[in-house]
Amino acid sequence: MSRNDTETDVLYPDYPQLSRVYEQLNDDEDARVCKDIPETACRHQPRNFFAYLAANALSKIADELSSARLVLPWLIGAAGASSGFAGFLVPIREAGVLVPQLLVAAYIRRVARRKYVWMLGAVLSMLALAGMAWASGTLTGSALGWAVVILLAVYSIARGFCSVAAKDVLGKTVSKTRRGTLMGYSASVAGAATLAVGLYAEFGSGEEGVNLSLFLGVAALLWLLSLLAFSRIEEAAGSTEGGGNALLVAFKSLSILWRDRDFRRFVIGRALLLSVALVPPFFVLLAQQLAGSEVTGLGLMIIASGLAASLSSPIWGKLSDRSSRWAMVLAAMAGGVICGVAAVGAWLEWSLWASLWTHALLFFGISICHGGARLGRKVYLVDMANSETRAQYVAVSNTAIGLSMLVLGAVGLLASWVGIAGVIGLLGTLSLAAAVYGLQLKEVSG
Repeated sequence: MSRNDTETDVLYPDYPQLSRVYEQLNDDEDARVCKDIPETACRHQPRNFFAYLAANALSKIADELSSARLVLPWLIGAAGASSGFAGFLVPIREAGVLVPQLLVAAYIRRVARRKYVWMLGAVLSMLALAGMAWASGTLTGSALGWAVVILLAVYSIARGFCSVAAKDVLGKTVSKTRRGTLMGYSASVAGAATLAVGLYAEFGSGEEGVNLSLFLGVAALLWLLSLLAFSRIEEAAGSTEGGGNALLVAFKSLSILWRDRDFRRFVIGRALLLSVALVPPFFVLLAQQLAGSEVTGLGLMIIASGLAASLSSPIWGKLSDRSSRWAMVLAAMAGGVICGVAAVGAWLEWSLWASLWTHALLFFGISICHGGARLGRKVYLVDMANSETRAQYVAVSNTAIGLSMLVLGAVGLLASWVGIAGVIGLLGTLSLAAAVYGLQLKEVSG
């Protein structure tokens, strides 16, 4: 038996087989790294690592199957509902997750084991998607539009529960320098599954097209499976201080934005990074405008998104463990360059811009940047916080970013004056500004 096998059996006696896989995935001679987590959590790291990975990957796949950027607009359009409903989908999906979290966090702090909050969010998410699946098969027109919007609001709030609780549970159960790797692998698995979905939607759905009720039903089932996986996490009881009146705690929590300089700078940097998150739909619109044909999006664009996540996420994860600050900077810089190329190509009417494959390649590139910015800022926040401040940091930053998204989301209204390419160029400039600003952030990882 090798030295590492012997050490793993001693260090993790309850999980001898799982521990070996854990050590191989983390590619480290000393797999028992316990930084910034309770000592009692060290012995359960292999189990927690894989339980969190499975739950996170399954929930990401469910999100893709119910995407407010692709799947739900298709559903509403196919049902003959007003396009006005589609305009509300992305703001409700994003802001609905982020804005209520400051109030949610006050209640979460009353719960000693916060994995149960995540599990509650998972149940509500499953029920909301099951309701959408039922509505898509039985309702049409405005009735379906209202049902999707209302159920999406429920889904978004439920995802807010999961978002606050997940980062806190991750910080309590998985060691620093392991978190980025975990999220990278889970995003890669989800990306590969998304690629398979895209291939099915583009080439395997037959003449009748994609059954979106099936998509939403499978998404609901995946939330059930992720709930079962997350329930396997061994989480020690944590502090319940600060769980007072939600409104009072919320207002007090906001003061951290001007009391904590490093946190305030992170929130500003994350707000600038919204440019990378908001620009992908405009790449789809640009393809529709310049390629001279109707772009399905639900097939080719899903394939591009799935490839981007599966190929780049492990790299972003490893980089984030070394320096989550640099992961954000590089993602923002590359995003700005891709936006610039897309805008200039559209303005100059390059011949390549008539090909859908060109636009799929651009969407692939910006999806890589979006994934890097998203993963980098998640790891940065978890690494910057400690067990006492993590839930508050997550809630305050998410609330501020949710409100910022509602404001920046109005950038699409500028398209009537500057065109779609102009909007992409504007967001690309903001992305480059995010890269420059990110260089000034404090290093917290590694």
